[in-house]
Amino acid sequence: MVVGDVTTAVDVLVLGGGPAGYVAAIRAAQLGRQVTLVDPVPPGGTCLHRGCIPLKALLTASERYAELRRETLEPLGIRLIGVDFDWGRLQAWKASIVARLAEGVRRLLAGNRVQYVAGRAWFLSPEEVRVESEQGERFKFEHCLIAVGAEAEPPPGLDYDGRTVLTPEQALELAELPETLAVAGTDYVALELTTLFARLGVRVQLCLPGEELLPGIERAALRPLQAGLRQLGVQVIGNLPPERVETRPLVVCGGLRPRTAGLQLEAAGVSCDARGAVRVSPSLQTSVARIYAAGDCAAAGAPPLASVAIKQGKVAAEALCGRRVQFAPLALPRVVLTSPELASVGYTAPEAERAGYRVKTGRFPLGANGRALMLGGEAGMVLVVANAEDESILGMTIVGPRAGELITTGVLAIEMGATLTDLAELLYAHPGLAEGLLESAEGALGQAIHVLGRATSG
Repeated sequence: MVVGDVTTAVDVLVLGGGPAGYVAAIRAAQLGRQVTLVDPVPPGGTCLHRGCIPLKALLTASERYAELRRETLEPLGIRLIGVDFDWGRLQAWKASIVARLAEGVRRLLAGNRVQYVAGRAWFLSPEEVRVESEQGERFKFEHCLIAVGAEAEPPPGLDYDGRTVLTPEQALELAELPETLAVAGTDYVALELTTLFARLGVRVQLCLPGEELLPGIERAALRPLQAGLRQLGVQVIGNLPPERVETRPLVVCGGLRPRTAGLQLEAAGVSCDARGAVRVSPSLQTSVARIYAAGDCAAAGAPPLASVAIKQGKVAAEALCGRRVQFAPLALPRVVLTSPELASVGYTAPEAERAGYRVKTGRFPLGANGRALMLGGEAGMVLVVANAEDESILGMTIVGPRAGELITTGVLAIEMGATLTDLAELLYAHPGLAEGLLESAEGALGQAIHVLGRATSG
């Protein structure tokens, strides 16, 4: 008998150990299913091992370094001499955080009795998968979740070589900091990479394929970001697609392709779109009833964010367990850890008007917020967009310290159908950044206390 001839029956088979896959495996196990997770690499996915977590860790370190600059602290009466950084030790610290979180994922899977198999999988039929592993195995499943994620796709005319043209993940693994660096893209990854390297003294060119920075963000909110980039010495160049950028090394951001090419989905009868993304229903079921898909490899109409993948993993696991659930969030937050930080959720005012709403807006400058002044965030603001008919919250944008944490209030407001009055009637801690939410809501109601102006309606 050849090793691998024996087929093992499994209850739920999860292909991919990223945020969608490992979360789905744990949720299905919590619901009483026996789960096997297959991935060529240890669970955690790109987000944990090479993407979001490493980037945010280095951004946090670079922010602390920037705060220690003499010109930043002298107004506070603090003088520091000889502040420097060690890129190698920063990388080691980043790796320690990744390792600790990866071990946490491993323990969670083991604690929930999820079996992990290291190997590359592909479909043999709508109910059977072959895994290339040390033993060589076949699994016949009752249900399967495809959560293999996506990978960077170079633009036409460019190839990633790891030296001169880099993926964002490769840029985070540079052994030495270059003197100059070009970043091509308009998404949050491009802005965060630009911020990271510029804070550490690299001369950065941010090359936009068009003229717009962060499409879909309130225009007023972008002005502090643009000012922050100028203060960091970043050169922003518009209308320069990646293939025309001459500076090297060049980091190209934004292009992703689902990692489905080797899965032999045609053998399972699973339908995909032209990009290779798996077509799914609102419950994340594919064209084959027993097979589901979640995360960056699924054509679910959502952006490639870890938060989306985590939620989809939970929905898919609950759906394949027989629960009546759908992936249908009303509010999806976007966070950019730039200088200053930016976060948004829901509609901008122009988007709301195009959707047919008559809007009421409020704006509060954080220069009038005591806590923001203490944290150096006087250039920030809080913008709120509401339906003029019933005052329900339609969108919120925050620029300033801790914007990524504060935006959760906006998410909750939209999901719960809260109104401007609901926000204005809450009692907020003082002095606190969250008072900016109170003041923006009161501004939209024409009741602003700490800023002059009246609400605007459209």
